[in-house]
Amino acid sequence: LLLHTHLFTWQTLSVETSSSAILKRMGLQRKMSHCQRYKVPNIFSGVTVHPESWSLFSLMDDAMQDRLQGTAPVLKALNGVLLRRKRRAPVAEISLAKDLIADGPEVEISLSRDEDGEEAVVMEGINGRNCEMERERALMQREKAVLERELAALERARALLDREKATLERERAIMERERAIMERERMMLEKDRDVVHSERVALEKERANLKTVERARTEEETGSSRAVNSEKTDRKKQLLYLFEKLIEGI
Repeated sequence: LLLHTHLFTWQTLSVETSSSAILKRMGLQRKMSHCQRYKVPNIFSGVTVHPESWSLFSLMDDAMQDRLQGTAPVLKALNGVLLRRKRRAPVAEISLAKDLIADGPEVEISLSRDEDGEEAVVMEGINGRNCEMERERALMQREKAVLERELAALERARALLDREKATLERERAIMERERAIMERERMMLEKDRDVVHSERVALEKERANLKTVERARTEEETGSSRAVNSEKTDRKKQLLYLFEKLIEGI
């Protein structure tokens, strides 16, 4: 119990290391790992398993028996690009101190290369997912920045439209005031026109009256001049008559 309590500290690496130590202690190392244990389905009693029915059983069996060496084609790097090799962790040996476990045997834990490879693959998968998430996060940040810039541009355009609308409203108000002023001036012009028309009618009447007076005066002057001329003619006739009588008496 003390051994298990010390091994399992509820940390991921500690649990995997302790599970590997237990498998080695039980003689199951390299036969079934703690990850493979959960991949094997529970087989009910009375059920017979035929692994030969699996389509890849023969290939896996040849691989386990080392009958596939030299049969795979040699891959060459394209354009001089070297293929990336997986980094394999070295074998680590962890020993527990005797003073930590009272009267307990020393447990020597060694991580196999297969488990290290699995851990490397898992870590690469995690790192790949983290990199993908980072790329997605960066892409989202860029899209967010683009959206924010577009939103700021829309806000600026809206503010510009509001300013133009306010300017149009002011110009419309000025035009309304000018129209009202023009209406008042037009009404004043109509009144002035009526006054001018009435004054023109009065002047026409006065002109007609003046013409009538002048005509009457002219007629009067003509009549008086005729009377004066007739008197002068009569006097001349009398003088001529008297002159004739005087001549006859002589």
